[in-house]
Amino acid sequence: DEFQTFLKTAGCKLVVVEFSAKWCGPCKRMCPLIQAMSLQYQNVMFANVDVDKSRELAQTCNIKIIPTFQMFKQAKKVTVFSRFQRIFCCCRREYVSNQIFEMCGADAKKLEAKIRELM
Repeated sequence: DEFQTFLKTAGCKLVVVEFSAKWCGPCKRMCPLIQAMSLQYQNVMFANVDVDKSRELAQTCNIKIIPTFQMFKQAKKVTVFSRFQRIFCCCRREYVSNQIFEMCGADAKKLEAKIRELM
């Protein structure tokens, strides 16, 4: 419930959710980079979910690897569109893709590029 409330509070803003654990080395390396991004991109909301403390949420979000980053807009996971899907979607509004964008691993440059693309 708390997670859904957070997503709804964000409204139209992009939300970046990091699923991590305190014992995870790559997660520890990403922590200061995520903090810097949260200061740089103030129109983006960032959240961290400790998978050990929030096992049910991690399971609901299908987290298999940490760190994993999922992006949300208007309380829904951001989907990945191919060029064909984008064209088709623009022509037929009822078309919905169910491929969810998520990034696994500690690649700060790739994460930042995706944030800039989705803002």
